Amino acid sequence: MELRKAIAPDLTTAEQRYPEVLNAILDYTKYCDEHGDEELVVYKQLEERLHQLTDKDMKQFNLYEWWEEEGAEVLAFRISLPDPVVVTDLLKEELKEIVGRLKTFEAPPGNDFQFHYHLDNYYHAFLALNCKAYNRKLFQRNKNKEGNYVEYSAEEIVEKIWR
Repeated sequence: MELRKAIAPDLTTAEQRYPEVLNAILDYTKYCDEHGDEELVVYKQLEERLHQLTDKDMKQFNLYEWWEEEGAEVLAFRISLPDPVVVTDLLKEELKEIVGRLKTFEAPPGNDFQFHYHLDNYYHAFLALNCKAYNRKLFQRNKNKEGNYVEYSAEEIVEKIWR
């Protein structure tokens, strides 16, 4: 199922921003390697540059030591991707599609952008913003009443969030 424009991640904008964001991150890393940045002066300039480009709060990203996480390319993609928005008319079928994508890691239809496997943060943020009963723990293993670990199915998660 294809998601409505208001719900779907804006991959077009992400692709447009991506080269500039990635170059800024790599330029900063090169600068640090050559000169250091103990006072974080250039880091703050990088934060401001990326904020101006994306209108995102850069404090949620680790620009200083990205190599300890997913790498510069994935970080640049996550920064480049516009944040989800509030939708007042989310349909249950759309919720099923989003939960299904999170559970199966399948690429959205017709998408060949290389970062479609890194949309998890986007979809979790979308659910947190649009579903009052959302809890990220629903997507993890949980202990049931008998003390056994279980993983909720996509259908079970949808029912818990939809209420």
